[in-house]
Amino acid sequence: MLTTSHLFPFATALLLALVFTPLVRHLALGWHIVDQPGGRKIHQKPVPLLGGLAIFLALALSAALLAMAGNLQTDAASLVRFGSIGLGAIMIMVGGFLDDRYRLKPAQQFIFPLTAALVVLLGGIRIQFVTNPLGGVLEFSTAVGVILAFFWLLGMMYTTKLLDGLDGLVAGITTIAGLIIFIVSLYWDAPDSSTSSLALILAGAALGFLVFNWHPASIFLGEGGSIFCGFMIGVLAIVSGSKIATALLMMGIPILDVLWVIVRRLWQGNSPVKADRKHLHFRLLDIGLSHRQAVLVLLLLTGSFGVTALFLHTRGKIVALVVLAGIMVVLATTLVAVYQRQKKTKNNFEL
Repeated sequence: MLTTSHLFPFATALLLALVFTPLVRHLALGWHIVDQPGGRKIHQKPVPLLGGLAIFLALALSAALLAMAGNLQTDAASLVRFGSIGLGAIMIMVGGFLDDRYRLKPAQQFIFPLTAALVVLLGGIRIQFVTNPLGGVLEFSTAVGVILAFFWLLGMMYTTKLLDGLDGLVAGITTIAGLIIFIVSLYWDAPDSSTSSLALILAGAALGFLVFNWHPASIFLGEGGSIFCGFMIGVLAIVSGSKIATALLMMGIPILDVLWVIVRRLWQGNSPVKADRKHLHFRLLDIGLSHRQAVLVLLLLTGSFGVTALFLHTRGKIVALVVLAGIMVVLATTLVAVYQRQKKTKNNFEL
């Protein structure tokens, strides 16, 4: 049940993020860790990186304060679980710093999210079951649950990583995801009442960062931040009672967009991690939407399907996922057609 006590973790993380983000920005500028404009990048001047560090610090300190106040579980199993999440997050932050500073190769970048996923799995986090659309639940063996969780976490981390192309997009989606997972966690019966607080902390930290990351951004998430957001969403979706269908519906547009782009790159013989301007958010810019309008459209879609997930049972969520996939195909096809028509009109005008 929603109470006024839920405001404390959210407000604490929000305020800490508002404090930490300018400090991290100052550090990034001092260390010359900035994202230079050019190529597919749409910003016009150098922008500091490392923004994910501010979200991480706000989340970590808020969780520590909550634990000291007795509002987080501190039994042995919970401490191991929280410790593994924290250690995994630190690995992501280290990898993000190294990449932002030294521009690591893709194979080197992969080491850190891979290690983070393995650490939380060793901490006991796995997908134990999913709701059966025909009734009841589908329970998984330990081995299967660990394998599913491994690929789920990597998928979520790389979804937010590849999605991080517009100011405020990933931070906004993370805020929405945290709030949706919080609401979901109020109604499940798994023995981990701390999930709702952690989800609120994530939402508050992401929202505080969003103040500085909204277009025109004064700081970017950076490699570590974009992966950390997906990591936390993926972990919370598991520990909130294996609400994978809810998370899939909530993150449906970003996930389908990333899958669409990866498949197209592979079909064309390119690397799946090679950057280009074929993501949905770039298509929205190509047809004339402003930066803020494109982000708001995607956040509205994410929020709409996230709220829808709250009122559907598993079978309804599966139907909604199919509908979402259809919407994504129609939207992508329409955007390409509009862009091609505009391009053709422009060329004819120039001739």
